[in-house]
Amino acid sequence: MNLFADIRVLVMDCLDQLTAEGFLPGGLSTDAVAVEPPRDAAHGDMATNAAMVLAKPAKMNPRAIAEALAARLQSDPRVASAEVAGPGFLNMRLASGVWQDVVRTVLSDAGFGRSTLGQGQKILVEYVSANPTGPLHVGHTRGAVFGDALASLLGYAGYDVTREYYINDGGAQVDVLARSVYLRYLEAHGQDVAFEDGTYPGDYLIPVGQALKDKVGDAYVGKSEQVWLEEVRAFATDAMMALIRDDLAQLGIMMDSFFSEKSLYGSGLIEKAIAELDAKGLIYQGVLEPPKGKVPEDWEPREQTLFKSTAHGDDVDRPVQKSDGAWTYFAPDIAYHYDKVQRGFDALIDVFGADHGGYVKRMKAAVSALSDGRVPLDIKLTQLVKLYKNGEPFKMSKRAGTFVTLRDVVDAVGKDVTRFHMLTRKNDAPLDFDFDKVLEQSKDNPVFYVNYAYARVNSAVGKAAAIADVSDATLVDVDLSGLSHDAELTLIRKLAEWPRLVEIAAKGHEPHRIAFYLYDLASDFHALYHHGNSQPALRFVQEGDSDTTQTKIALIRAVAIVISQGLGILGVTPAEEMR
Repeated sequence: MNLFADIRVLVMDCLDQLTAEGFLPGGLSTDAVAVEPPRDAAHGDMATNAAMVLAKPAKMNPRAIAEALAARLQSDPRVASAEVAGPGFLNMRLASGVWQDVVRTVLSDAGFGRSTLGQGQKILVEYVSANPTGPLHVGHTRGAVFGDALASLLGYAGYDVTREYYINDGGAQVDVLARSVYLRYLEAHGQDVAFEDGTYPGDYLIPVGQALKDKVGDAYVGKSEQVWLEEVRAFATDAMMALIRDDLAQLGIMMDSFFSEKSLYGSGLIEKAIAELDAKGLIYQGVLEPPKGKVPEDWEPREQTLFKSTAHGDDVDRPVQKSDGAWTYFAPDIAYHYDKVQRGFDALIDVFGADHGGYVKRMKAAVSALSDGRVPLDIKLTQLVKLYKNGEPFKMSKRAGTFVTLRDVVDAVGKDVTRFHMLTRKNDAPLDFDFDKVLEQSKDNPVFYVNYAYARVNSAVGKAAAIADVSDATLVDVDLSGLSHDAELTLIRKLAEWPRLVEIAAKGHEPHRIAFYLYDLASDFHALYHHGNSQPALRFVQEGDSDTTQTKIALIRAVAIVISQGLGILGVTPAEEMR
């Protein structure tokens, strides 16, 4: 049940009737007609812009259309009133029975809020994709939570979602990792070592060096790099990926697949992807103008192989092969996305850190070219996370040597608090993470406030069970006509927005909207709870009145069900009780 979609269908049916009668001309596009909550709740329950968007193409006065539409709408028993406002907006109030049916639907329909928007389209969400050189840090944490919640949201909205991690194991940083592990290996053999600039000195490599010693003994001691580099690189990468998988597990994240950048080299896939672009007339030999400002590492003042990315919306063409025949760092990324397209995905999403902003247009251009515009690529950038304690910038002990790890954060506040708080801002807005405030038990802490609502429902249901049958199977059939107070109806209206909100969030790839909605729903619930302090008739448990108690509990059980669904999308476990 999507009440907003149902009322839009009603609006469209009325418009069809007006067209059939000759009041409206035929052939009008109704794609822009919307039904949504009014900006001011005092104006009604729902509003439609139908008259405003149809007036110009119909060459009619918008108020005339709105008045005719209002008369039609009011003939439907679901619409209590329809009033024209301003130049032609139409505000509707729905019959009380409509709202009561929302509660019944939430209790009876396990799929309430789920959508068929995606229609089973295959969509690949690639996120985290950190270099396998150490544990994940707090910046990776935000991208990991965002990507995982987005994947869950899309699945909830009817998409066939695959979660993927791209292992950046083909670059020079993995050689640096191998050299760093080798130093820890020598250290495990009792040697004194010095970590030069550019190596990774974090303590997390100590057990890796010991594990390498346990595996090969002293076979690499005193040997030249060409003897051990390849083997140690593979060993170290496997160890780091095991660490990263464990880090992700601490956040409740399980990837469907891991794709190795190294696997692209020697497989012919890079050559095949570039040949595909060449066949489309998008590869040529040329010399790029030197860029203004900082010169990127792939620019050369000589002829090299270029991708005509400007033909697909980029600002400048991009080098894919250097003058010496070596691939640029962009070439394997093109090949990786070519592989994504070849795997048959209908849409792609990449979640990058904010420092990859300059990479967006070139990557979109590559996917557009490789798929002939068939496969859309959306790139979401996650901004920085600033850590605080008691309002002051905070630095924790750094097991990694140079940064705060994901595990540090989760150990300090827990998985659920970490995940929820990471979604309390839009992904491209900076996020402050105060270790005290995220654990604070107050309305200002959305994590606590939403969980407190869920726990309060559980407490009330437990008390009500002593005087009435409050199982969901029973509550579905109780008389809900008593849910008529403004605070109760406000709460039901918020419940009715859930299916619409899910589709809006899924279309925009914006899981933070789920967190915002849950906070608003919790606020409306807590408001109703507090009304009960001064108005006993609004209390959830009515001593000696099992029928009224069942009616009240039906409403708040519906709230708990939607909170549970929303938290599930965010990857957060609802708190059964607060301690």
